[in-house]
Amino acid sequence: MIMDKITETRPQISRPEVNGRTAIHRFAVELSETAKLAWPMVLTQVGQVAMMATDLAFIGRISTEALAAAALAGRFYVISVTFGVGLLSAIAPLAAQAFGANNLAAVRRTLRMGLWTALVLSFPIIAVALRAEQILLALSQAPNVARLAQEYLFGLGFSAAPALAFLAIRNFMGAVHRPQPVFWITLSAIPLNALLVYILTYGKLGLPRLELFGAGLATTLVNCGMFLVGLWFAALRQPFRDYHVLAQLWRFDWRAMRQLIAIGTPISIASLIESGLFWATSLLAGVISTSALVAHQIVVQIAAILFMIDLGVGTAAAVRVGHAAGRHDSAGVKRANLAAMLIGIVIAAMLTLALIAGRFEIVELFLGRSARDSEATIGLAAKLLIVGATLFITDAAQCIAAGGLRGLKDTRVPLLFATIAWWLIGFSLSYWLGLKVGLGAIGIWIGLSIGTTIYAALLVLRFRHLTSRSLMRAHH
Repeated sequence: MIMDKITETRPQISRPEVNGRTAIHRFAVELSETAKLAWPMVLTQVGQVAMMATDLAFIGRISTEALAAAALAGRFYVISVTFGVGLLSAIAPLAAQAFGANNLAAVRRTLRMGLWTALVLSFPIIAVALRAEQILLALSQAPNVARLAQEYLFGLGFSAAPALAFLAIRNFMGAVHRPQPVFWITLSAIPLNALLVYILTYGKLGLPRLELFGAGLATTLVNCGMFLVGLWFAALRQPFRDYHVLAQLWRFDWRAMRQLIAIGTPISIASLIESGLFWATSLLAGVISTSALVAHQIVVQIAAILFMIDLGVGTAAAVRVGHAAGRHDSAGVKRANLAAMLIGIVIAAMLTLALIAGRFEIVELFLGRSARDSEATIGLAAKLLIVGATLFITDAAQCIAAGGLRGLKDTRVPLLFATIAWWLIGFSLSYWLGLKVGLGAIGIWIGLSIGTTIYAALLVLRFRHLTSRSLMRAHH
């Protein structure tokens, strides 16, 4: 029976009062289940970064200007899809709660509306990508760079629809505790993407040399392939086939869509707030000096890679908390979040220690030592890695706490916290310490670290408040 197949993926937890040894056993089981769910999600996020890095590596062999244009176009594209990514991330907690309640129809409706959302959102994203040159020129970018960026986006822009649809499938598979197919699809796509980018960019196998357009087109073709394979798994392979995800695909469910928008929109806005914060602090660093800007950007890139790992664990937290909330297991909700928090902070702490130990070598990977004036930049970036150590760990805490709150369908209050902690406190401190006090880029990162720490603390307190309130209701 389908119920038997589904319950195989959940730890079997009894309801009566338990002694300390049983509580430890339950937490150990939760820790194991969370780790099994998180690792393919984390590696999938890393795989996405690897694909983007592959594109830039091949484009960099065309010219330095082409690389700059592709990096600019990539940032332009990422900002365009950020809203969609945030909106579709609501699929994970919604489907997870339905899964925990054994409501298969609700799981199916959530994915169906996610696929509809991906399709609808792709149209404005593609339209903006096709007009990127005019937009970049209006933002005072160099004409040739804007032209090359447009060339890349002519090929890349159409990947929005399959990429967002694949994200919807990815969130669905994670919600039903089966993220492994998405991981293997992503892992297989990395070498395929590299091969196609190489062939189309440089005109191999008798094909014309398409350069930047070819690199973008290759990524679009790979995204189409990933979506089709993901859809095949979701529709035809066990255990996903029992959900009948393509049943009544053309039926529009307004209730499910309203839920998706209500929970996903605050996530999207919070993502834009975070992106805007790092963009604004880059402007502050640019005011200080070119060296400060370069050092700042290097540490931002490192933080972005660590964030991808945090995001994988945070998604696992959303799923595990959603499962427990769906079966009305208040103690299980707290266990799920605590297990994810422990895993995420341990990983972040280990990576942070490694970054501090090898900070000079890591920075040199970005800059090299070809120019003598890079010595000051290398030294400053190495100092920023030490200053940012607190941020790297508290960023993991906030990401996982936010994931736990998403599992409880709580996204509006975290959006308010993000505005207060990151902008009113974090950015204000960055501006004051960096430009007014005169600490430069170090002051900027002190402000970012304080803002992120406050945000993490607020989210943790919010989660404790909600779970304590639900436990009190359960006892009464």
